[in-house]
Amino acid sequence: MNVSLARPQPIPTVETIHYWRAAGEGRLELQYCRACTRHQFYPRRFCTQCLSDQLEWVQASGRGRIYTYTVCHVAAHPAFASHVPYAIGMIELDEGVRMLAGIVDADPDRLAVGAPVEVCFERISDDIALPMFRLTGSANARPVPDTGDKP
Repeated sequence: MNVSLARPQPIPTVETIHYWRAAGEGRLELQYCRACTRHQFYPRRFCTQCLSDQLEWVQASGRGRIYTYTVCHVAAHPAFASHVPYAIGMIELDEGVRMLAGIVDADPDRLAVGAPVEVCFERISDDIALPMFRLTGSANARPVPDTGDKP
């Protein structure tokens, strides 16, 4: 008997429920502090820069660059076994925040630090859609290997 394992799901909290609802509707939203004019991620009850509670939710551009990444050849959970190899990256959004997310629809050999990405969403249940990222534009070209030589 082939039993499919359930994929782990985030559990929304008071601080994150808005984020997950927006993601479920295909929008990436971040908190924005009106006091110090900075975005922040992950959601919190106060601004991590100035400690203000003047936070509001704003739609993010959904664009950014790969800050760093790893390619997983061993599944972190049995539910991901059929997905290996898969990539996970720290994405630096245009708004200046970084978020950890899956990188999809890309040959792992084509990933590179600094490559431009855009958000997409993967629905994993009726209630939850995960923000993921995919390469955009010239990022689909094979990266030039770093030889370590300095100009």
